[in-house]
Amino acid sequence: MSAVVSLSNVHKSFGAVQVLRGVSFEVGPGEVVAVIGASGSGKSTALRCINALETVDSGEITVCGHKVHDPALDRRALRRDVGIVFQSYNLFPHLTVAQNIMLAPTCVKDMGKAEARKLAESVLARVGLSEKADNYPEQLSGGQQQRVAIARSLAMQPKLMLFDEVTSALDPQLTGEVLRVMEDLARGGMSMILVTHEMAFARKVASKVIFMHQGKVWETGPGAMLDDPQTQELREFLHNGL
Repeated sequence: MSAVVSLSNVHKSFGAVQVLRGVSFEVGPGEVVAVIGASGSGKSTALRCINALETVDSGEITVCGHKVHDPALDRRALRRDVGIVFQSYNLFPHLTVAQNIMLAPTCVKDMGKAEARKLAESVLARVGLSEKADNYPEQLSGGQQQRVAIARSLAMQPKLMLFDEVTSALDPQLTGEVLRVMEDLARGGMSMILVTHEMAFARKVASKVIFMHQGKVWETGPGAMLDDPQTQELREFLHNGL
């Protein structure tokens, strides 16, 4: 089966700073890939390039059949297939939880309001927030808002989900409830790439872990590699708990 995501020799600079230096990896259907590394290692930039939020300088990226490196890329079509959730929830404060979720299906997919409401209720049930449909974001905890952000992405029925340090602003209890939702998605067969500093979660859930260092894929393997790192750099990273 062909890869859902393929990066081949991807380079990206911001001014004189080389952020990605020949990054290559693949994600297969139903795979959960955890990308770890210190700040500045290039992990979030790689994620943003996958969703065409950044353009690459050279190399090739193919995502769900879309050639992301091609200047003629249809970004709208790409984003119908790829959901992304950030550290900040980016919910509209003047809309209810259900309205936040209904927005994209009605605007992008021309879905009727009644159908979109049903869809919103369905994805809220998946993240354990059925009773919050008519609440406003300010009435929710940070963990609940992050789960709504995940539900909003799921409403577009993506083939791939990207998570960029989605728990880094949450306290441990709220982090746990968000990670449980992500674990349920993984069990359901969703292809996922997550940039994370939650090592226990990566070890438990990821089918593959990618350790990035100095803009390169430095070490890669199953979750168990975190118990037996092969490079000095990964050993130091895990020891420092960064």
